[in-house]
This record gives sequence, structure tokens and C-alpha cells, in this order.
Amino acid sequence: MRIVLVGPPGAGKGTQAAFLAKNLSIPHISTGDLFRANISQGTELGKKAKAYMDDGALVPDEVTIGMAEDRLDQPDAAAGFLLDGFPRNDHQARALDAYLTRKGIALDGVLDLEVPEDEVVKRIAGRRTCRNNSAHTFHVEYKKPRTDGVCDECGGELYQRTDDAEDKVRNRLEVYHRETEPIIDYYKQQGLVMTISALGPVAEVTRRAMEALRGGDE
Repeated sequence: MRIVLVGPPGAGKGTQAAFLAKNLSIPHISTGDLFRANISQGTELGKKAKAYMDDGALVPDEVTIGMAEDRLDQPDAAAGFLLDGFPRNDHQARALDAYLTRKGIALDGVLDLEVPEDEVVKRIAGRRTCRNNSAHTFHVEYKKPRTDGVCDECGGELYQRTDDAEDKVRNRLEVYHRETEPIIDYYKQQGLVMTISALGPVAEVTRRAMEALRGGDE
């Protein structure tokens, strides 16, 4: 299957993408991984992206599109893929369509993870990260540490990252509504969108997603 995963920040796209890709035996291709891989490998696109990032500027669509197309050209993506974070706007969506048309293939579906805005803010603004190890994360409501403000794993101090503050989260949501949400309507016109609720336990959301994808396959 060839799938695009969309949803606002805090919808759990990364978590669901990992489960879905494993269940469907297709590679999970995320924008973050594309940037990290290209920069660490010193590719031409990676060098371009790093130059923009070092200047605090947004990486142009053309660079992101180039990275995505290079990744989709890899053998493991020939039979299918799950895109997470790409396309992020209308221009990228049209570029992806053009690429797929050139290859003689098409998307099977666009899975839209729906979460109320207040829940997104609660999920992200409630996160606490360990200063010693950023992989150790907790939540003031959903995953409380045994001792308030202390990491269960290593005893490090838990803090709220700057970009997890409520005002920053709401700014990110505004960007999502302005830039990314319109691609949902773009794909609806192609009859590709499957919208599911991303509320509830992770396993339940995965079950809904698999049901929607199987239904889209019939």
C-alpha cells in the first residue's frame, strides 16, 4: 500500500506510523528521518537543508521534495510506503502526485488522524522531558512520574521544553491549519481520505486505522 498520514501536532502520527508500517510490511518514511539521514550522510540536499537550518530559515519545498523523491526511489519503497510529515502543503502534494504519475503508480489512501484542538494542547503542553536523556518523556496527566519533576529512569530533572509551551503549541496548530490542512481537501477531491478519531488507547487507534485502510482496499 502507498499511504500518506496526516493530522495535527500531537495526533500521534509517529507512533501510529510505526505500528501501521510494521503491520503492512512497508517502510515508514518521515520528514524528520529524511532530514537527519541526508544531513548525516552529507548529501547535496542535506548540505542545502543544513545551510537553511543553520540560518534559522525554513527549508524550501524543492529541497524537501528532492529528499522525498530520492527516498521513494529506494528498492524497499517499490511495493509500498507510509509517508509521515510529507507532503506538508499543497505544493508538496502536487509534486508528490507528479512524481507518482511519472512512476505509473498512485496513492491508495490518505489517513487523517482527527483530534480536537484542546486535546492536542493538553497532550503536548503536558509533556515533560528529562534533562539527562530526551528519550525519557512523561506527562502530567497521562504518564506521571513516580516523583513529581523527577525522571523514573535516571533521576534527572523533568522540564517542559520551550516548544511544548501552550502558546507555542497553538502557534504550531495555526501553521498546520494554514499550510497542511488544505491538502486534506485536495485529497478528498480524489476520493482518497479516510478520517479516523485519534482519541483513546494507541492500540485502539491502530485498530481503527487498519480497519479504514482495509476498507479502502476493497
